[in-house]
Amino acid sequence: MINALTFDVEDWFMVHNFESKIRFEDWNSYEPRLRQNVKTILNILDTHNVKATFFVLGWIGEHFPDVVKELSKRGHEIATHGYRHKLVYTQTKKDFESDLKKSISILQNITGKKVIGHRAASFSVTNKSLWAIDLLKKNKIKYDASVFPIRHPDYGIPDAPVAPYELNGLMEFPSSVVKLFGMNLPVSGGGYFRVLPYFITKWAIRKINKEGRPAIIYLHPWEFDPEQPRVKVGFVQRFRHYTNLDKTEKRLDMLLNDFSFAPVKDVLKL
Repeated sequence: MINALTFDVEDWFMVHNFESKIRFEDWNSYEPRLRQNVKTILNILDTHNVKATFFVLGWIGEHFPDVVKELSKRGHEIATHGYRHKLVYTQTKKDFESDLKKSISILQNITGKKVIGHRAASFSVTNKSLWAIDLLKKNKIKYDASVFPIRHPDYGIPDAPVAPYELNGLMEFPSSVVKLFGMNLPVSGGGYFRVLPYFITKWAIRKINKEGRPAIIYLHPWEFDPEQPRVKVGFVQRFRHYTNLDKTEKRLDMLLNDFSFAPVKDVLKL
């Protein structure tokens, strides 16, 4: 079975984990490490001849258009991650649509290709922000990958379907989970990919595929960068962000050896 491989393209200082310490207005003052980390990812993908979906922040496209051009040139799908990595449910509908339009315009102007996919910052399409789906459709987005079928303090729709499904007329590709002891357990990537032993990820994807559904994996360029600057935050934020950064590169290589992957648009046949 072909699974979906995705990357949320943001730099180390843009993550929701650090929002209380680093303001959007100050992003320009931090050391960018994006280019070297994207290069690491591309080298791994080229080795395995794998294409992926890159959900790119509009801000990144604005400041690093060369990175977006290179990703598109190499045959990877460019989708939107919004402009400034702001949680959907903290925005008004007007602000969300403005942010979305700005991002789509920037990315399409760089690549000359239509943007048809969207992932919200920190999976923030929840029951209280499902209105975002209508605005995505209005702006010619064909699929979303923002719903996480788990319980989590910051995101999640626990009773959402676990396989790709139609949501208010849009295709939704939910983050992958496995059911264990009556609960949906996250195994989709990011911190879960780094913290859990690799054999659990491998077992989970095999289980998902045996159930007849494709898995979707998400990672970030900063997760390939153990030398990135450290931010003084609480234990939980430190654990989420910094655990096993030195293992991500090797684990992705193993993952691409063990399973088949493609961009989201190809897995959904859009």
